[in-house]
Amino acid sequence: MRVLIGIGVVGILVLAAVYQRPPAAAGPAAAAATLGADDATPAGVVPKSCVLKGKRLYGKVQIVNSFPDFKVQKVTAFPDLKVQEVNAFPDKCGKWQFVTAFPDFKIQYVTAFPDFKVQFVNAFPGVP
Repeated sequence: MRVLIGIGVVGILVLAAVYQRPPAAAGPAAAAATLGADDATPAGVVPKSCVLKGKRLYGKVQIVNSFPDFKVQKVTAFPDLKVQEVNAFPDKCGKWQFVTAFPDFKIQYVTAFPDFKVQFVNAFPGVP
């Protein structure tokens, strides 16, 4: 990445970054290496750290119809996150305790264009 610095017409310092594409022969691995750690995670995939958009994906969860933190789609196969509903101690990745007030994060169930897909399980929650 090159950084160009110049003085504008009104005397204000102008700072512009010019992105240089990796060579085509380098392939996708080189392109992924130029991305930051957060950028390397494709949309809709939950990272192993179980943190998405700065929020942990375990804890107290409230279901809402508007202004969610995450839009979630229920699936029966190929989930991004396996979720276990618990009544207490939602302290590990994928363990959710549903509440009506004071949630750690809010979700909205959708049928298309989710932030991530969940499968409800009885055991072994977390990132598959």
